[in-house]
Amino acid sequence: MTDHDMPEPAVPARRPYRVGYAPGAYDLFHIGHLNILRHARSRCDYLVAGVVSDEMAELAKGRRPMIPLVERLEIVRSVKYVDAAFVETVPDKVETWKQVRFDVIFKGDDWRGTPKGARLEKDFAAHGVDVVYFPYTVHTSSTQLRRALDALAEPLAGAEAFTAERR
Repeated sequence: MTDHDMPEPAVPARRPYRVGYAPGAYDLFHIGHLNILRHARSRCDYLVAGVVSDEMAELAKGRRPMIPLVERLEIVRSVKYVDAAFVETVPDKVETWKQVRFDVIFKGDDWRGTPKGARLEKDFAAHGVDVVYFPYTVHTSSTQLRRALDALAEPLAGAEAFTAERR
């Protein structure tokens, strides 16, 4: 069964958490993003999606998102599993927690067992906030999509340079 074929998660009468937080760049929105938001919403009564600012994404990943913040924010706000979207402007997730006040933070399991995941767990344990990991959608990522777009753009750039040389 693929992520595309997965049924909606069963929603208990009372979800385990009241307010959940699902941060991400949400650049080049794809099925992996949708899966995280769908699974996160099934575990809480109210889901806040944290959309990192262009500057924060550049700080964390070394490059700015391809899709501007206002557009990423509108896309995420429009997802039926999201109750509210919040622009994340600081690198410290505990500082974000002080503003949003969530009970649980959701991350892809590519964070599990990493130094940044361990730090997140330690920082939030001090505030009674759980860290819940969801399966990372391996076959689709914004990084892979960006590489594909860059590869498509390279021949175009080469063709433009060739055309300019011939003039």
